[in-house]
Amino acid sequence: MHGDTGSSDTTPLAGPGTGALSSSRTALASACPTVLVGADGYPVALCTPIFGQVPTVHLLDPGNGSSLTSLKLTKGSLLGGVYAYIDHQDRLVVADGSRSLLRVGHHRNSDGKWSLTVDRSLSLASVIPEGDAVTGLSPDWKGRVWFATGGGVVGTADETTGAVNALALPEGERVANSISTAPEGTAVTTTHATYLLTTTDGTPEVVWRKEYDRGSARKPGLLSWGSGSTPTFFGPRTGTEYLTVVDNADSSANLQVYRSSDGSTVCSVPVLRASGGPGSENSPVGAGRSVFVAGTYGYPYPAAPEGAGASAPASADFAGGLTRVDVRADGTGCSLKWDNTLRSAAVPKLSTADGLLHTVVRDPLIPGTRGTSILDPYRYVQIDPDSGEVTRSAKVGVGSLYDTLQMAGTVAPDGAYLQGTVTGVLRITAG
Repeated sequence: MHGDTGSSDTTPLAGPGTGALSSSRTALASACPTVLVGADGYPVALCTPIFGQVPTVHLLDPGNGSSLTSLKLTKGSLLGGVYAYIDHQDRLVVADGSRSLLRVGHHRNSDGKWSLTVDRSLSLASVIPEGDAVTGLSPDWKGRVWFATGGGVVGTADETTGAVNALALPEGERVANSISTAPEGTAVTTTHATYLLTTTDGTPEVVWRKEYDRGSARKPGLLSWGSGSTPTFFGPRTGTEYLTVVDNADSSANLQVYRSSDGSTVCSVPVLRASGGPGSENSPVGAGRSVFVAGTYGYPYPAAPEGAGASAPASADFAGGLTRVDVRADGTGCSLKWDNTLRSAAVPKLSTADGLLHTVVRDPLIPGTRGTSILDPYRYVQIDPDSGEVTRSAKVGVGSLYDTLQMAGTVAPDGAYLQGTVTGVLRITAG
């Protein structure tokens, strides 16, 4: 979902290029937070149907975005099975509601028809208590799969040997977002702190732990009481020397940047001040020395995960906001580069090929207001990361069918921008 194992929310592919922008929608009657494209160019979407909420994998036609075939998985928690990745054999790697690690492959039959099958399965039930579910997972540099559960269990799975090992984080700490992996280790942000973990024998060990200001309650537009970030590795030299999250301090949202090696603080910078919306449910975008934070304060999610708790206040207008912060060249701190009021309704993606930020924005039905309605218009936009200005945009639709629900988009090899919505997948192209 977040572009790579470091959750940088970047892509090496260029998005829609020159020519008139157009969009089409594949209606799947499902929220589709995860749309991924493997080496063969075929998009794979992991969706949750509106009715029944049984996670379903769709193989999409790379030419027009239509669903070629689908496969239902075992139902789990609301966020269980949301995060997944594509492996080196173009298989979707995901944990389902049966507490099993699955590799779902797509295959073309002799008659030309496609099918999706579970090509590999490994039970994680020996270390995940009944009633708990995997929230995030990511591969490491030794071939293992790391995972974290909502209840705070962090583990590794070695599919070669079948070994599954785990560590329980302190009681009361929940994992509400995905995890990230880098050569330095595995980053996990709980509702209380950010961790870096490593392992020698498969059992996770804590290298460092950094508490952050989680505030006094969950904020409207966030899905947990704490940071809404999947932790992001970034850096100008190795691409992973820094790690960053956004905290949940009561009066503001602060970007926290740490050194991956030892967890020492590089900086703490207030962000999203121009919009006045002190909160972000989105993973920061990180590339080189730059970090981009999109605000979600007040975003009208249709539901919150079990155990999220009441928000304070109970509701708020959608503030939006987009901020760029740069780590100084000598690594001694950070500088705020720009801060605006752009109302991104999705996790932005930065293309290192075309040098643009790509996202979908939610405009107010009445210009100049900050409220939301079921008739709001949505636009795909390209943003200059140097200035934060929108350089190009095109309307993709009006109304709740097009709600991108702060989900992440992805770029296909042909330049199409694929964006999940609450009812399916948008395909945005140019020319």
